[in-house]
Amino acid sequence: MVVQGNIVDILNKRIFKGAVTVKDGKVHSVQEENHTKKGYILPYFVDAHIHIESSMLVPSEFAKIAVTHGTVATVSDPHEIANVLGVQGVNFMIENGKKVPLKFNFGAPSCVPATSFESAGATIDAEDVKRLMENPEIKYLAEMMNYPRVLFDDEEVLKKIQYAKDNDKPIDGHAPGLRGEAISKYIAAGMSTDHECYDYEEALEKLLKGMKVLIREGSAAKNFDALIDLLPEHYENIMFCSDDKHPDDLLEGHINQLCERAVVKGMDVFKVLQVACINPVKHYDLEVGLLQKGDPADFIVVQDLQQFKVLETYIDGKLVAKNGNSLVPHVDFEVLNNFNTNPKKISDFEFCSTAKKIRVIEAVDGALVTNQITATSLIKAGNLLSNTEKDILKMTVVNRYQNARPSVAFIKNFGIKEGAIASSVGHDSHNIIAVGVSDEMICKAVNLVIENRGGVCAVTATDQKIVPLPVAGIMSDQPAVIIGEAYAALDAMAKQMGSKLQAPYMSLSFMALLVIPSLKLSDKGLFDGESFQFTSLEIH
Repeated sequence: MVVQGNIVDILNKRIFKGAVTVKDGKVHSVQEENHTKKGYILPYFVDAHIHIESSMLVPSEFAKIAVTHGTVATVSDPHEIANVLGVQGVNFMIENGKKVPLKFNFGAPSCVPATSFESAGATIDAEDVKRLMENPEIKYLAEMMNYPRVLFDDEEVLKKIQYAKDNDKPIDGHAPGLRGEAISKYIAAGMSTDHECYDYEEALEKLLKGMKVLIREGSAAKNFDALIDLLPEHYENIMFCSDDKHPDDLLEGHINQLCERAVVKGMDVFKVLQVACINPVKHYDLEVGLLQKGDPADFIVVQDLQQFKVLETYIDGKLVAKNGNSLVPHVDFEVLNNFNTNPKKISDFEFCSTAKKIRVIEAVDGALVTNQITATSLIKAGNLLSNTEKDILKMTVVNRYQNARPSVAFIKNFGIKEGAIASSVGHDSHNIIAVGVSDEMICKAVNLVIENRGGVCAVTATDQKIVPLPVAGIMSDQPAVIIGEAYAALDAMAKQMGSKLQAPYMSLSFMALLVIPSLKLSDKGLFDGESFQFTSLEIH
């Protein structure tokens, strides 16, 4: 097979008319050749850090859409399903991913459960990590989110890090806002990357101290604008990632969109493509071709180097996508789950109080971080209520793994004026999270999720919609296009109910992410991410 076009030699910063000859799935030759073809041939795009589960698709369905955008490989942390099903969940992701051409590169989850302040469905301890690290299909130790334990020299955490070093595998970091001597110690412990930089100065410090910085642009957390100006000078140590990508966003584009945005800003296309295509392969030692003789024949053809519209995607010499149409076949798979809680009563969500003031989580649109603010209580018959006029809404986290009383808090900026929304995608432990205008609506939404053994939903007094997620309670068993369209309709319903957030369900899912400051809610209670301990809802 011969593919002609304008060949983009990223490392040597040149473009020439030529042809790529493929034999037995390998690049046989890359030669200059005069022809009239107009497309541009380049290696492909890599998402340098993603939780496939957050697309609500199993890997084989994720692959169908990703290849249409020129994504050939991912560096994938199966942390989400691991918190539900442990090593069994990690193996599910690996085996399902192997059934399709896209080159998934999974890591060993380092923080399962993420903290001791929440209820997860499983545990992955240091000995589990040791066994995973010895598996050649595990490429790295996934994000070490519990950075306080690294800084405190926790024995169990240091064992996990050492097992990665023993197997000569990279270690991903996760240290939002960490600066100064603390970040220096964190890096010295072995952390090689960070995708959690808030701003330019934080990212620059980490780069100068030897870390690779990942510019993240996901469905909820968006750091591209804050960090992209680092690329021209530091492109050799930067990568692109999405971290979390909801299905409707994935249908629109992937890493190709970040390349387009960077080029629009006037950045050197070769530097941009090194960030998007080359750096992840080198850093993680991925078994993916780089358009060199003898490499696996992994490459894409794009229409131009401005919009990066993908015309063709090849993996191991096989055409897997053409003109936006995926050629990746459907594969069957076993549906695994871990949902063991009974339906709830309206009274379960009551919070009896006489406090005049309460602590409130302030959601920040487009960010994982939250603020902690104070609000005046609204109390009726001794029960704290949502105050829709001031956009102070009751929220809950419900343990999905056993029967327990739901935890309750209040949140600002969701903007809902009627009904409630709920989700069993609740980072990191994936308990049920709901926000609503009343206890009745919250209960209705939570029970709809329980009834379906997982899902994302919206309910009002007269309507309800749910996208069922039967695979571990966090992924669908349906094709990507179906789930993408269904999720888009659900997102639209949440916004019709009053939410002004860009991605209300993605934002909702992170309100239980305790390792990101400042104030979050777990199934065990309100949690202060700054002091890393529980705090009280009431202010007396």
